[in-house]
Amino acid sequence: MSSTPSRWRYSLPAVLLLMAPFDILASLAMDIYLPIVPAMPRILGTSPAVIQLTLSLYMVMLGLGQIVFGPVSDRIGRRPVLIGGAALFAAASFCLAASSSAIPFVAFRFLQAVGASAALVATFATIRDVYADRPESAVIYSLFGSILAFVPALGPIAGAMLAERLGWRSIFVTLGAFAVVALVRALPRWHETRPLAAAVSRYAFGPLFRSLAFWTYTLGFSAAMGTFFVFFSTSPRVLIDKAGYSELQFSLAFATVAAVMIFTARFAKRFVARWGTSGSLLRGMCMLLLGAALLTAGGTFGGPSSWTFVAPMWVMAVGIVFTVSVTANGALRDFGDMAGSAVAVYFCVQSLIVGTAGTLLVIGLPGDTAWPLAVYASIMAGIVLIARRRLHSSWHAQA
Repeated sequence: MSSTPSRWRYSLPAVLLLMAPFDILASLAMDIYLPIVPAMPRILGTSPAVIQLTLSLYMVMLGLGQIVFGPVSDRIGRRPVLIGGAALFAAASFCLAASSSAIPFVAFRFLQAVGASAALVATFATIRDVYADRPESAVIYSLFGSILAFVPALGPIAGAMLAERLGWRSIFVTLGAFAVVALVRALPRWHETRPLAAAVSRYAFGPLFRSLAFWTYTLGFSAAMGTFFVFFSTSPRVLIDKAGYSELQFSLAFATVAAVMIFTARFAKRFVARWGTSGSLLRGMCMLLLGAALLTAGGTFGGPSSWTFVAPMWVMAVGIVFTVSVTANGALRDFGDMAGSAVAVYFCVQSLIVGTAGTLLVIGLPGDTAWPLAVYASIMAGIVLIARRRLHSSWHAQA
């Protein structure tokens, strides 16, 4: 039971208006920044590798926050974690806008990610506290899933327009201002929901880490999300620096990939019902390999363009949706008694793999070409297919 159940009786639209801004801001801080990435080395007097670090740090911290702030919110409550996280996000955003050199910029970008992670964890913990056994939870999760699909489509366009009209600093001022508005609305309305008898989970993670199914599907999730992350990291340099796109043209091209993902997601349930969890993972990995092959052909025989770089990503986007539709259930189905901790580890492992492997490839290979994307997708999809085959062999051996 919640510690203050009588105080959290808002209508569903009111709840969505209260919670959604924190979900939007956490994702928007990644995507709205993309159009100015190619210009930031010159602006801050640093290298592209350092600017890449500002993308990787943000993503890794969002994953690590699942481990850090989940137990913290169990100990001290959801409200202080959310309020503190939102305040830190706003302050860091304003400091980013005021930065003029690389070291402070990287530091404030890290703090911005810490704040986003805390607010996001507290938001989803509150949803679990209040709506775990209520039908409204399906509506809330569905809306949040749609937000995560639409933000990558619209965020870069908004960033390009802000940068063109008001300069790059306006992007971070806008993020900070939105965070302040969300925080001001939350202060009088976001009541504590932590259960009175809440206790920090002390489950041993040994069974989780020894599970081949957990690793197979977590690696599948990492392959899918990492493919999008590497595309996300390299596309500004490929399309703006090499192909000569304007910031707005780049944003529109990037949005087409998100549009493919949104369209495919509408039919994902039908595909999963037909193919099953394992079959959907197989087809998702095959689509990643096909897209990587098309990228390789385009990079070898043609110059950077929408047809040689973005169109292959449309194929990979379909594979990403097939994959992420089933990986959580596949990885966590044997751990219902420790679902919260298992979910935290699932997201944390994924963010570490994507942030580390993806960043190393973007830095180690020419980051203004399709090679980091093609290599990441090929290697990760190959590893997942090998793990899937071993998993099936172990199931047959036990049968």
